[in-house]
Amino acid sequence: MSVQELHGITLEAILTRLVDHYGWDQLGKRIVINCFLSDPSIRSSLKFLRKTPWARKEVEDLYLNTRFTN
Repeated sequence: MSVQELHGITLEAILTRLVDHYGWDQLGKRIVINCFLSDPSIRSSLKFLRKTPWARKEVEDLYLNTRFTN
């Protein structure tokens, strides 16, 4: 999957898919940011990721490099 393939996919959809695949625990181990480790939620994580470009890039990169089974 390439960066161009992210076009049209919302950040919420990306995050939800990663949480469904890894769970908050594993996601927090792969991308060490507080919003994944301390009382995580989609809403609070989206708020942080929208304001923090480096963290958003890490989430998008993980999404692109993950081999989803479904």
